[in-house]
Amino acid sequence: MKKSVAQAFVDSHRDEGAAELFGITELCREFGITLRALRFYEDKGLLSPRRINGARVYTRRDRARLSLILRAKAIGSPLSEIKRYLDLYGDQGEGRAQQLSYVIERTDTEIAELEKKRAQIDETLAELRVINATCRKNLEAQAEQKAQTKA
Repeated sequence: MKKSVAQAFVDSHRDEGAAELFGITELCREFGITLRALRFYEDKGLLSPRRINGARVYTRRDRARLSLILRAKAIGSPLSEIKRYLDLYGDQGEGRAQQLSYVIERTDTEIAELEKKRAQIDETLAELRVINATCRKNLEAQAEQKAQTKA
């Protein structure tokens, strides 16, 4: 069952608790992504796995970050914004207030942009309905006129 963006956000802010570790294959399988995609997020500085005997291992925090990365991508956030958000957190969560302020700012902006787009879409739909109705009336009038001239 997929989590909502909101649940991923909440999960990413929980304390790490027990040091549960995950392997790269395990995370890829769980989230339905490729090894290449996971390494890409590492290369972009979004994830920083530990290494044990040369193998990448991920903590619960890394797992929560990956979940957040994938959810943020799913709603259209660019990687640069995702990285900025994750970087605000800090090492021990000292940046949580900054993160929350950033999310409020970004969501306010996104909501305003989407509301504007919705208004434009509603306006376009209204115009298209008028055009459609006018064309239907004209077509009916032409059909009636043809029928009258034949009679």
